[in-house]
Amino acid sequence: MPSIHFFTEEIPFKLKQSLKLKAWIKAAIEKEKFTLKDLNYVFCSDASLLERNIQYLNHNTLTDIITFDLSEEEGLIEGEIYISIDRVRENAIKFSKSFEDELHRVLIHGVLHLAGYRDKKPEQKAEMRKKEDYYLKRRGF
Repeated sequence: MPSIHFFTEEIPFKLKQSLKLKAWIKAAIEKEKFTLKDLNYVFCSDASLLERNIQYLNHNTLTDIITFDLSEEEGLIEGEIYISIDRVRENAIKFSKSFEDELHRVLIHGVLHLAGYRDKKPEQKAEMRKKEDYYLKRRGF
């Protein structure tokens, strides 16, 4: 059975509106013409995400999100998305956004990565931001 799960690792964090978020994420996956298999979000600290960034990606930098694509079939969304709540809080302040808006942007950003969108080049970043904005406007809550 396809599912989205939210976990925390080493930090106290309670996600608000998890059922609505799951429905919104599923709708985005379907809109991108993918099928959900299993998607796990893990909310963690800067230190925890930095450790993963070094270990798996060889990047010694803080980041707000790391996405691991675990799908073995074309067209399926299956993965793990690690999100630093510390980074999301700081970025919300930095970009003058609410914590929830910034968190939701990061949640959908990970899904877009699993759907094949990249953000290394300026034109890719622009397309990614446009898609994030599109889905954020369609949250309905």
